[in-house]
Amino acid sequence: MTVSAFVYPWDVNGDPEAAGRIAALGVGQVTLAAAYHSTRALTPRHPRHRIVTAEHAAVLYPPGALWEGRKLRPYPAGDWAPGDAFGEAAQALAEAGLDVHSWVVLAHNSRLGAEHPDTSVVNAYGDRYPWAPCIAQPATRAYLTDLAVEAAVRPGARGTELESLGWYGLAHLHAHDKTGGVGLGEAGQYLMSLCFCPACRAGYGTQGLDPDELAALVRTALEPLWRGEGADEGWADVAKRLGEPTAAATRAWRDETARTLQESVVAAVRAAAPPGFQVLLHADPVSYHCGANAGVDPAHILTVADGVVVPCTGGAGRLAPFAEQARGVLAANFTVVSGMGGSPGTLAAEIARARELGATEVRLYHAGLASDGDLESVREALAGA
Repeated sequence: MTVSAFVYPWDVNGDPEAAGRIAALGVGQVTLAAAYHSTRALTPRHPRHRIVTAEHAAVLYPPGALWEGRKLRPYPAGDWAPGDAFGEAAQALAEAGLDVHSWVVLAHNSRLGAEHPDTSVVNAYGDRYPWAPCIAQPATRAYLTDLAVEAAVRPGARGTELESLGWYGLAHLHAHDKTGGVGLGEAGQYLMSLCFCPACRAGYGTQGLDPDELAALVRTALEPLWRGEGADEGWADVAKRLGEPTAAATRAWRDETARTLQESVVAAVRAAAPPGFQVLLHADPVSYHCGANAGVDPAHILTVADGVVVPCTGGAGRLAPFAEQARGVLAANFTVVSGMGGSPGTLAAEIARARELGATEVRLYHAGLASDGDLESVREALAGA
């Protein structure tokens, strides 16, 4: 079973011991960030620094000439990942005997939304989400496709994992996030994530909906939640609040938009990649879910990509709908950082359970962020797996 650990280039570059230390965990592969969102990260073992502040979403290599003259283009990293940081780290990791796969974050970019507000998701109240590019807009789709190709097919990469290849919405964990004061539940998150930019307004029209009437209906549906009323029943609650035909029409538009983007991006990456290059998506088996793990239809996505990476921290139940398809790579993703909700001490049991549910591979988040104690637990778990 392939086990891969997530890594940032700044975990490796400047630390001559890093690649060997990661290999000593017992993993055979790393998933190395090539395009990543803004973050503030610990580097608890690095000889030169302990905190890295990535100030904006960036590619961690020099962007190519294809972006010249284009309005939407990736931003190069600052001093947190100078030059070809991905390439430098990839070489060191490969020399330590590890297979390198690229890790590409797509529809999650606060700087893009700040500098180009018209690209952002717009909710029913008219609020823009600068961290969430609307994937229905043609220019955004072209940008994401070209970014995926360039960032995924880097020298030294034998495959890629595409994160946030779908709708992003309200749930984001934005800087100093203060959105947890009202329990929105799944239904409220969906309603607050519906986009009303010009492209989406036109899209609702193709489903027989008037976008102004829909926005008003969404605002009305949310009122009880602002008052703290109402139980969340997931999609059933959305259908109850909007009416089943209207709810289904919004989902049809959004599902089709995400599906076609996923198809075109994966096809473009494959066309640019060498034979045998693996393309995986970070995915959630509920298609109306938004976020880094894009909501997908399991039966569809496993005919498009080579497989999926599924969040399993706290339980591996989301593997089941993908396992039912009996095809492709099914990678169970476990957080192994205790301070971020992981349980590295129970990793062996969690891997065993994931295998019972159909997992064919394992992902560990995150080799650079974990403490020495967490990494020792990972080593012990993998030695006994």
